[in-house]
Amino acid sequence: MLIKTTASESALITAASEARDKSKAKFSHFRVGAALETRSGKTYSAFNVESSSYGLSMCAERIAVWTAITAGESEFTRIAIVSDAEDFCTPCGACRQVLFELAGDIEVYMTNSKGDLKTERLTSLLPDAFTSKTLLNGRD
Repeated sequence: MLIKTTASESALITAASEARDKSKAKFSHFRVGAALETRSGKTYSAFNVESSSYGLSMCAERIAVWTAITAGESEFTRIAIVSDAEDFCTPCGACRQVLFELAGDIEVYMTNSKGDLKTERLTSLLPDAFTSKTLLNGRD
């Protein structure tokens, strides 16, 4: 769903854009920035960092959530993801899983290079997610 942005959404997207501009994507040149908002109103921004051994690279979304958790945050409301792509940049599968486990069913804002905005709930991007209940056979 394409939407117009509010001032707070615009600020979150701007934070993600500024992070994207610092991206360390010297191999793929696919720059990504993310800005994760906490329930307390703080924003944690991050960018992707690549290694020549791609498996050791890290996505912006996971860096943002781990930075927030390291700072003592545990409740999140939404994340903005910005790239240079013509299409909307969705979180990769690993990021979807980590975000779902650590941030829950948050709103995900995705932009494209034209400046359009698409918003989804994380559960629509990761239906039937693997959770701790799956791991523990339904036990908490």
